[in-house]
Amino acid sequence: MELDYDRLVALRKQSSAWRLLTAGNTALMLSFFNKVFVEQGARSIAGAELVERLDDELFALNERLGRTTFPQSAKAYLDVWSAPENGWLRKYYPPDSDEPHFDATAAVEKAISWIRSLEERSFVGTESRLNTIFDLLRQMTFGAETDPDARLAELTRRRHEIDQEIERVEAGEVDVLDSAGLRDRYQQVTTTAYGLLADFREVEANFRDLDRDLRSKIAAWDGAKAGLLDEVLGSRESIAESDQGRTFQAFYDFLLAPSRQDELKTLLAEVETMEAIGEPDPRMRRMPRDWLEAAERTQGTVRQLSDQLRRFLDDQVRSEDRRVLQLVRGIESRALSLRDVPGVDLIAELDATAPAIVLPMERPLYTPVVKAPIDSTGIQAGDEEFAADVLFEAVYVDPARLTAAVHRALGTRTQVSLAETLREHPLEQGLAELVAYFALPDDGFTTVFDDQRQEEITWIGEDDVQQVATVPVVTFARTSPGVAWAASQKKEGR
Repeated sequence: MELDYDRLVALRKQSSAWRLLTAGNTALMLSFFNKVFVEQGARSIAGAELVERLDDELFALNERLGRTTFPQSAKAYLDVWSAPENGWLRKYYPPDSDEPHFDATAAVEKAISWIRSLEERSFVGTESRLNTIFDLLRQMTFGAETDPDARLAELTRRRHEIDQEIERVEAGEVDVLDSAGLRDRYQQVTTTAYGLLADFREVEANFRDLDRDLRSKIAAWDGAKAGLLDEVLGSRESIAESDQGRTFQAFYDFLLAPSRQDELKTLLAEVETMEAIGEPDPRMRRMPRDWLEAAERTQGTVRQLSDQLRRFLDDQVRSEDRRVLQLVRGIESRALSLRDVPGVDLIAELDATAPAIVLPMERPLYTPVVKAPIDSTGIQAGDEEFAADVLFEAVYVDPARLTAAVHRALGTRTQVSLAETLREHPLEQGLAELVAYFALPDDGFTTVFDDQRQEEITWIGEDDVQQVATVPVVTFARTSPGVAWAASQKKEGR
């Protein structure tokens, strides 16, 4: 592709990857996308789960960088990132699900790949890539050769090289790759493996583009039914029969072979034991599984698009209401003409995709409430001689006292930990008081739990025995500086 000025200007306007790299929250998006969709290999994640994970990420960043660094909610950010004009996340509804799911687009993979290329590498190998170039060129020339004599000459040359290598091995001459050669080839293997996994999203997006083009052709068709049938039936397999489809199918069949899977796992296990490559990439161990999952997902997309195309065609052919069909085609043609016009919003919201029908016979019959009879006759006075100590042993923890202790510990600070608070105000009522600290109702501060870290709280219990409780790290953070402190001072009469 020629990178002249006009081409670069157009690419800057059209490329989602370029817009991602120049967005305001690029660091947040790339770090979050890389963690969820690249390092963890997620291909589809439910909206509620993604909102929760992004909310945790925003909370951690705001705690470290300031609460106004990322002021919007996690859902608001996801809505912006999945908007059609941005195209960084694909928001869709899986079959038989009313919850939206998200997946990263090919633009995200391209942007992350370019960012990774900016990092300096301590070792840059070149020999293996040169050998790969020669091998690919030989495969191309040999694969395109139609002359039988030329093919036989090439096969004879290969056999001669193999015979010579066998003779050298039998004579005890074994050529072993040095550490630099091993590191060079392992670096190329990991780069190619990551690139291949990233290409699946682009392949899947291209399949959807092929399907959309065919649907656009059907929607704008003005000819007779016979011509429409010839056009669609002749192009029905265009997704699988395209160059990209044939290449993907060949890769899929190659990877599904049990012998190839066993060979790949064995080779990866042997390579990881080589000391020359240093610490192996942990993702390479599960790379074959990630390939299979990504390939199966892409294959499933192709099957789903083909089935939808068949149903779409059936709806067009079997429709008997000509007037409705003309109106629908007019709307579709108008929508296609306005699809690429900037500033035109073609999104419409529906309350539901199908009406909710409740049959009268499905409603339960009225069931009267049965009142329990109360018989007050025959009541006798109880025995006064019983142990009432249990009634006076109940422990009541005053939350107002604990809230005042937190305010005193906060002082002029913005936050204070539970451990610091208890050092200034030790526990008086043991475990019950410790649990009460976890749910203090007060508008002046919020209670933040860090489930990733733990700390030990100690106190002296009954019979002067030391008690120890392991709890998550708890922090009391002020919500309105000055106001809550003044209220607590006034409450204490200071």
